[in-house]
Amino acid sequence: MPNTDMKTEERLNQMGVQLPDVPKPLGAYVPFVRTGNLLYLSGMLPLNDGKLIFTGTVGDLVSIDDAAACARLAAINALAVVKSAVGSLDRIRRCVKISGFVASAGEFYDQPKVINGASEFIVQVLGDAGRHARAAVGVPVLPLNSPVEIEFIFEVED
Repeated sequence: MPNTDMKTEERLNQMGVQLPDVPKPLGAYVPFVRTGNLLYLSGMLPLNDGKLIFTGTVGDLVSIDDAAACARLAAINALAVVKSAVGSLDRIRRCVKISGFVASAGEFYDQPKVINGASEFIVQVLGDAGRHARAAVGVPVLPLNSPVEIEFIFEVED
């Protein structure tokens, strides 16, 4: 059941967060696929006005804090996709899973700290409905040289 004490978009406004336009796909895919009450989002990058806010590998060119900010921005972009898909963020029943990919320098092992930027933001916005299963995976490189890419699965109301 969605959080009813405050509208989700009101909470975002109080946090000073405005949802951007839905990011355009970078390839031959769609931003989301809905099957039943599950909404699967394609990988979200930390794009602001169509540009990455940081580039490079974490633990080398990008700090943990900057990468966590990237993860948070990817989550904001994800909410923009959800809104475009179902019309209102108040139709989110819960965030089911987040799969985070972190472009990591050779000896970097703090991927969970990076993906916390998205996880903590989603819980802050959705409350208990934001608590989710998760993976945080280190990879050598991501599209556009992004430090972070995150997939989301949401359960939504009919």
